[in-house]
Amino acid sequence: MHLGLDPGKIRHAREIARAITEPILIKILAHTTDSVERATLRLMGLDGADEDDIPYPNILVRHLRDRLGEGLAPLVAQAAKDRGLSLRELAYGVSEEKIDLRDFQPADRDAAGAECERLLRENIRRVERQVAARDGFVRELGQGEPPWLYVIVATGNIYEDVVQAQMAARQGADIIAVIRSTAQSLLDYVPEGITTTGFGGTYATQANFRVMREALDEVSREVGRYIRLVNYASGLCMPEIAAMGALERLDMMLNDSMYGILFRDINPLRTFIDQHLSRMISAYARIIINTGEDNYLTTADAVEAAHTVLASDLINERFAHEAGLPADLMGLGHAFEVYPEMTDSYLYELAQALLIREVFPDHPIKFMPPTKHMTGDIFRGYALNAMFNFTGVLTGQSIQLLGMLTEAMHTPFLMDRALAINNARLMFNAARHLAENLEIKPHSWLLQRSAEVLDRAITMLERIAEIGLFQAIADGMFADIKRPPEGGKGGDGVVLKSADYANPLLKILTEKVHGRH
Repeated sequence: MHLGLDPGKIRHAREIARAITEPILIKILAHTTDSVERATLRLMGLDGADEDDIPYPNILVRHLRDRLGEGLAPLVAQAAKDRGLSLRELAYGVSEEKIDLRDFQPADRDAAGAECERLLRENIRRVERQVAARDGFVRELGQGEPPWLYVIVATGNIYEDVVQAQMAARQGADIIAVIRSTAQSLLDYVPEGITTTGFGGTYATQANFRVMREALDEVSREVGRYIRLVNYASGLCMPEIAAMGALERLDMMLNDSMYGILFRDINPLRTFIDQHLSRMISAYARIIINTGEDNYLTTADAVEAAHTVLASDLINERFAHEAGLPADLMGLGHAFEVYPEMTDSYLYELAQALLIREVFPDHPIKFMPPTKHMTGDIFRGYALNAMFNFTGVLTGQSIQLLGMLTEAMHTPFLMDRALAINNARLMFNAARHLAENLEIKPHSWLLQRSAEVLDRAITMLERIAEIGLFQAIADGMFADIKRPPEGGKGGDGVVLKSADYANPLLKILTEKVHGRH
């Protein structure tokens, strides 16, 4: 099924998206943040926490806060070498106030940079081994046929998550997403170690990533196909969580350029800077990012605001491209959220799904299930999810996040998840090749609606290019939520780079991406 939209208009939309993101990229490259520097230290090999559970990367960044604009990684690397200490031993000394680095100056800045690069390359080889391991699993075991069945677990206890995740894989799931504990995105640190408590989800920690990765590798061998793991690289620790995900072989990460600004009130510039490095890391580690445009339709009408989803997808695509992500790693998002009782609601959903798929033909599109209009009527909910799943296979979506019949009631039980998987498998098998036998009439309502949404998205993008993306966000052009440019959490963690700022991580990641292309 092909709409046959005007390719010239689609190219024009992408050109405007480029114009929108270019001035933001200049600001991104001119600044660093607390989390950028902490992520670099983590990829140098620094982990652990002090006796008060304050992570060592946070301790060093807080200690050297006034020197953030220089780039902390070379300074820390040389300080550890000069003292014959490991990075963790150095951080421990700082935490105990036995070492003071605030006035430390490497005798040779080039040597400090070389030592930092040595440590980074040593640890990044681990990321490369994880990429090779993923490729080996897929070659040996194969993988599910798209649309991939994407299922969430969210118990708060990583060991309970493992039980639910393995069961879902046995029932047919291709992707397991571990929902993050409520409000973790607002923590300006990453908790240390394995956790067994969390509200509405499980804490995203490197140790928890490792536990779930091992469990999914085990069940992958059991079921005979590779099971992918998802978590969240968003919030105030975007680059750090992306780094930990790369080290522990996560396969997908929720990583949006504007979600934290709109829905978590995080400072806009902080978010744009952090998402850039997090996406560079994801490109290196071959991690598929998932963006959050589906959330726009939870606060705005899905019919009237349909064009905002497409406009945001195009902006997200451009930011991802600037970070080195190729199309096959951009899981751009949209959702099935039209009011079901509206006449021809399904036609609106079908038009939008076809539109997104046609504008982004090479992308692993993530299709989100109905949530806003779900009620306690589980039979109605199950029918809506069947319509959603039918649309997913009919329009060739890539990643299908399965809806639960008990959405909006409680955290799903195992049986709810099993029913969701059965629903999707039934629809996918029944309509697997239906689209090959259907054509869209040249003047059909589907084409007219899709063309209208594209035109409105272009008009919106032109307006954003005129006033700037920061002002567009302040005006509430996305999701009907207004966020001022200077507001939000984490703004005090943004620092202008000095003329001699040094961070070899950026060089390593850029070399890899350019070499790949």
